[in-house]
Amino acid sequence: MTRERIGIFGGTFDPPHVGHLILAAEAQDQLRLDRLLWVLTPDPPHKQDQSISPLAIRMKLLMAAIGDNPSFELCRVDMDRPGPHYAVDTVKILKEQYPSAEFFYLIGGDSLHDLPTWFQPRRLIELIDGLGVMRRPGDQVDLRNLEQKISGLSAKICFIEAPLLEISARQIRQRIAAGRAYRYYVPPAVFRLIEELKLYRQPFSSAIADSDV
Repeated sequence: MTRERIGIFGGTFDPPHVGHLILAAEAQDQLRLDRLLWVLTPDPPHKQDQSISPLAIRMKLLMAAIGDNPSFELCRVDMDRPGPHYAVDTVKILKEQYPSAEFFYLIGGDSLHDLPTWFQPRRLIELIDGLGVMRRPGDQVDLRNLEQKISGLSAKICFIEAPLLEISARQIRQRIAAGRAYRYYVPPAVFRLIEELKLYRQPFSSAIADSDV
């Protein structure tokens, strides 16, 4: 019996943009994923010093971005438990929920360099069946050095080839706050929500900050 192949794509998605969707689509295609879980992180440990939009807002935006793709799913695994939310704990819970599935954790090339600093990175690599890595053009990865720090990493890495857009959620927030064009940086449904709720303006809009998640 063929095991279901599930991708895990975690992030704050503040806001979700076309770069996220391109990575997700290419990962699904190249890793032959049956479905992709978008794990919305309420309390990312590496962003404790940053201002993040309320969870209710980010969930609405993410649902708008992925709602028309039946193989993309919003996953509440981090939303339904207290933080901080570490990747290794997220994977442990998902493996309990889907014991017969294969799991592929998706990260960007920058995160691969930082992986040794993550919480229990060796245990994370042991738990997953593959680590999908989107590399930037020209990015040099010292796999030998990483392997020395995280034993077993090399065997799990699956590099994902895709056109990379120089787009970041922070850049989009800055463009919106400055009144600059951003419409085609995000999916149409996300653009409509941002405009309707007047998000990412200065000062920050709390139009749905108190909404139920």
